[in-house]
Amino acid sequence: MKADRLLSILLLLQTRGRVPASELAARLEVSTRTVYRDIEALSASGVPVYAERGRHGGIALLPGYRTDVTGLTTDEARALFVLAAQGAHHALGLDEALGSALRKVMAALPAPHRPAAELVGRRVLVDPDRWLSGPRPAVDLDDLQTAVFTDRRLRISYRHSGEPRPRTYTVDPYGLVAKAGTWYLVADRRGRPQLFRADRVVSATVTDAPVRRRPDTELADVWAHLRQRVEERPAPVRVTARIRRERLDMAVRILGTALTAPPRTEGGGERRADGTATAGGPGDGPGEDPGDGWALLELGYPVLSAVRQLLQFGDSLEVLDPPEARRVLADAAAALTDLYAADRP
Repeated sequence: MKADRLLSILLLLQTRGRVPASELAARLEVSTRTVYRDIEALSASGVPVYAERGRHGGIALLPGYRTDVTGLTTDEARALFVLAAQGAHHALGLDEALGSALRKVMAALPAPHRPAAELVGRRVLVDPDRWLSGPRPAVDLDDLQTAVFTDRRLRISYRHSGEPRPRTYTVDPYGLVAKAGTWYLVADRRGRPQLFRADRVVSATVTDAPVRRRPDTELADVWAHLRQRVEERPAPVRVTARIRRERLDMAVRILGTALTAPPRTEGGGERRADGTATAGGPGDGPGEDPGDGWALLELGYPVLSAVRQLLQFGDSLEVLDPPEARRVLADAAAALTDLYAADRP
């Protein structure tokens, strides 16, 4: 453990320059006293490391000192060759750079670790795209990357879902996030965090104005906030439905976050909004399997019209409550019937 810690300190000092002892202690999860003991050990082994006191002090290496440190363990070497999110490298224009970097790492690896690293590259593949996601529109990340890495404000023309014309915004980017094969720009707009899908950015212009990010706020912090906001959207419309059990697994995959509770496949009979009993009957006791091949779903939607999502299951799913949701589906089904009535024999 101490050897790993000494190597970590050396790598941090080579990449960061002067680092406060308190920061080294926090990163390595040890006390400041332990850090100073480790610095003494490095110095005794011939590494030109020194400590400066004062407000702007810290631990540093003598200027110009570099060492070829590989020191990778077997697991660390294997981890480098698990190419998670290969599509991300392609979208960022880093395919060739990634291949070159891995070749250099392979050359620097201790000989005993090379076979394991090569084997991982052939035996483990991570595909970030969802099943049946369909063709994706081309995404141009060049200007977005430029703004992110040069700390410049960005003027974008952005097309919101369901709106025919794009809107223009000036934003302060924090960075880019790839989630399930989709790229997002995470930025502040008028000092408030906002998420922009990269494939809806019609055009982007990097301005000369420096970015205005909120102090002590990083990309990971803003992303966590935005992700929570998306996943915990209010769902005031509560819907109870039943679905045929042979369609249950597919429904769970499709409905996703609309489900507010695990499906129930056992229990007494339910009643529709009009008071009539569903299969299973009012005489079935609680906890008994109705034996009718149905499962119960509890769902939540932000607006009533969103229940139209359930039409895709046809007559394999029936909404039991509330009555307003049943009427929305009945009206939608009637509209579909009228639309295709001319084709009926």
